[in-house]
Amino acid sequence: MKEDYEIAGEAELRPIAEIAEKAGFLDGELEPYGNYIGKISLKAWDRLNDEKDGKLILVTTINPTPAGEGKTTMTIGLAQALAKLGKRAFIAIREPSLGPVFGIKGGAAGGGYSQVLPMEDINLHFTGDIHAIAAAHNLISTVIDNHLHFGNSLDIDCRRILWPRVMDMNDRALRNIVVGLGGPKDGVPHENSFSITAASEIMAILCLSTSIYDLKERIGRIIVAYNRKGKPVTVAELKIVGAVASLLKHAIKPNLVQSIEGVPAFVHGGPFANIAIGTNSLMATKMALKLSDYVVTEAGFGADLGAEKYFDIVSRVGGLKPELAVVVVTIRALKYHGGVKDLKKENVSAVERGFANLNKHLQNIWLFGIPVVVAINRFEDDDENEIEKVFELCRGMDVPVAVADVHAKGGDGGIELARKVMENTGKSSFKPLYPLDIPLREKIEVIATSIYGARTVSFSAKAEKEMEHLESLGFGNLPICMAKTQYSFSDDPKKRGVPKRFKIKIREMRISAGAGFVVPITGTMTTMPGLPRHPAAEKIDIDGEGNISGLF
Repeated sequence: MKEDYEIAGEAELRPIAEIAEKAGFLDGELEPYGNYIGKISLKAWDRLNDEKDGKLILVTTINPTPAGEGKTTMTIGLAQALAKLGKRAFIAIREPSLGPVFGIKGGAAGGGYSQVLPMEDINLHFTGDIHAIAAAHNLISTVIDNHLHFGNSLDIDCRRILWPRVMDMNDRALRNIVVGLGGPKDGVPHENSFSITAASEIMAILCLSTSIYDLKERIGRIIVAYNRKGKPVTVAELKIVGAVASLLKHAIKPNLVQSIEGVPAFVHGGPFANIAIGTNSLMATKMALKLSDYVVTEAGFGADLGAEKYFDIVSRVGGLKPELAVVVVTIRALKYHGGVKDLKKENVSAVERGFANLNKHLQNIWLFGIPVVVAINRFEDDDENEIEKVFELCRGMDVPVAVADVHAKGGDGGIELARKVMENTGKSSFKPLYPLDIPLREKIEVIATSIYGARTVSFSAKAEKEMEHLESLGFGNLPICMAKTQYSFSDDPKKRGVPKRFKIKIREMRISAGAGFVVPITGTMTTMPGLPRHPAAEKIDIDGEGNISGLF
């Protein structure tokens, strides 16, 4: 089969104005970025606000493996299949971060005949949203240091500056730094750090904001440091809320593109799910719901991270009611969780062992009152006996299951899945996992024991002190956004399948007061990833005509 970039290069794209009109946008609501990309004016939301919502379908998966699961590809393929069945479908997914694009994942715009296009532009800079977020974030960092240099009238404690710097690249060397060296004219020396832009609170705020006014209010609430008396110092006190929001004037507007089959797609916002909320923007999703029968969206990594946060944070903030979850699996990934290394060789018993991981994710989604359909993402060398074993195990749980070949066949390869999705909507009794009025410790324990299956949760002395402090400041009623490895239900990435009798270790607690959640950091998680030994950047190239290859 052809490479993704070859398929994308041969696709016949329709002008973005046609896609906007097809989606239901009016003249003046589209702001073109060239021929095939556009932003949608927030005026469109004012017009659509009172329209009836379509059905919201969340695509999620098991704990990710080196074998790959194909969540984004399935999201796009399912929407294309729904469109082929005569439904108004809309795709809503996240923007790729340059860190993973050049790191371990490569491109993140789907694959095969289920891609959003133009793939190269989406993967590389796109409309500049992520750079605007980095600039807005780093403006705050700059003003903090400038405030220290000019007398520190807010009495900021240099040892308790919470606000890092960010960049959209995986650079482990910047995780811990010292700034202000060189003498009095070069600032006040103090320790600092870098996170990847996807982990910035500004990214989360952008994805949760529903207007410029909401955006500004959230930015003002950001806690950047504590003063020497232990009181929070906010962006509002730095007097730069308007300046920060101004840098996000265009970034807050959803980006409109198209799938390879011409289905409208919002690609907007890009927080990771292992260290942030892991979903596209609320603005994009809510706008798409007003214009379609079905909105197909995704949440990052496995359902223990992305889906849990989508249900407990994003849906709660946005007033969303997910109708159904599609859990994507591959035969190879199930065998990996079944403990084998040769993923191409037939091994039905390994599939059965690995099914335990899928089983746990299905049970977790049921905790939220949401029905589930399992999608088997077919690979060419999948064995029919292995596929039948998954069907048998799903039937035993009374879970609908379908084989989907959307990578090779596009929407045609997802028709069976689309029909299963349509048959099982209208049955949701969605509810969050925990109430907001219980203590932070209890919320963390509910997630760790119910979703992860942990036996207990332990808190370091630092985390205990920080948790007590946050509750004393009135943040005890916020939801929890766990920072945890995506590779395991535990906080140890090496524990595949469904680990038993393990302990979740909370190392520290961070507050995202503007976004509106508390972040417990588990295990050895970091908010600045590193590159692998052989990063994807080694395979990416450009020819004399500007054609880019190597993005899958």
